[in-house]
Amino acid sequence: MPGPVQSIERAAAILRLLAASPGRLGAGEIAGSLGLARGTAHGILRTLELVGFVERDEATGKYQLGAALLHLGTSYLDVNELRSRAINWADALASRSGEAVRIGTLLDGRVLVVHHVFRPDDSLQAMDVGTLLPLHATALGKVLLAHDAHAAASVRDAVLEPYCRRTVTDHKELGRALARVRDNGWASEVEELSIGEAAVAAPIRGHGGLVVGAIGVSGAVERVCDARRVPVPALVAYVRDAARAVSRDLGGTRW
Repeated sequence: MPGPVQSIERAAAILRLLAASPGRLGAGEIAGSLGLARGTAHGILRTLELVGFVERDEATGKYQLGAALLHLGTSYLDVNELRSRAINWADALASRSGEAVRIGTLLDGRVLVVHHVFRPDDSLQAMDVGTLLPLHATALGKVLLAHDAHAAASVRDAVLEPYCRRTVTDHKELGRALARVRDNGWASEVEELSIGEAAVAAPIRGHGGLVVGAIGVSGAVERVCDARRVPVPALVAYVRDAARAVSRDLGGTRW
């Protein structure tokens, strides 16, 4: 059997060192800590920077872990953790809004519903946990598409299936909708997946601000939207408040 690759071992050691450090480290500090020649450490750091595994601060020249490495592990966030951290906030959102609440994350080009809180009334409802929803026709999916370049690329050349008359099936129109999601901080759907149904969703962020999921409410158009078929501002505020609360619990303190 071939032996270990030394350069990969050294790169892994650098990543572990940066992960354990409370602040950024310079190339010299890294080289000294690991017993490497400064040139060797610098070369590995440059390669790690090129692939996004470390980031270099322009002002100080020092390094920290990069967003690409964080994203590699959801990767980066276990679905069970997302669900467990969000449960209490989802219950509160259902109570405040009077509507059903769903939490979703990306899975194989779809939205996987990982948690579902029923609308707090006596109506007959079906559990959606484990359901896979289309990205382009749901508020949850638009949030995830708007903040994940890989997901957006996966649908760029795909046929956008129409589920209702109002489903967005034009790629340029979808691109404009996703730009609005990024600008506004929330997404909506009005009879795009199911006739008579509307929804509002907002992003859940983890460490580094990466979007790791979405939380939203869904219900009848006449309850979720006003007379112009625009989501009710108070409902949007409830959803965004819940998304921020879950994000804080996951370490996304800026949100």
